[in-house]
Amino acid sequence: MINILATVLIATGILVLACGVIGILRLPDFYTRMHAAGKTDSLGAVLIVLGFALYNGQSLAPADLLVSLKILFIAVFIFVASPTATHAIMQTAIALGVKPWSRKEEKP
Repeated sequence: MINILATVLIATGILVLACGVIGILRLPDFYTRMHAAGKTDSLGAVLIVLGFALYNGQSLAPADLLVSLKILFIAVFIFVASPTATHAIMQTAIALGVKPWSRKEEKP
């Protein structure tokens, strides 16, 4: 049962990251691409790492539980650091004068 749950978490994380890749490829400008990347990167990575922690801790051996705890700390770090980094990159783009996309710029 734990193997199935871990597999579902990992597969869901990969699917979320794949949706993020599609968003990066399809969206028109830097800001919307960063939005797609920031949201999906955080959720997808955390789901995958949680799946790894669950799979590793299923034996309930003290060494395995310690490794799973370390993996959970990595998940918390990703959950905090990824949105912070995305915000910092966005603020830098604003400071450098990167213009958002608008329909008015498209002329045939």
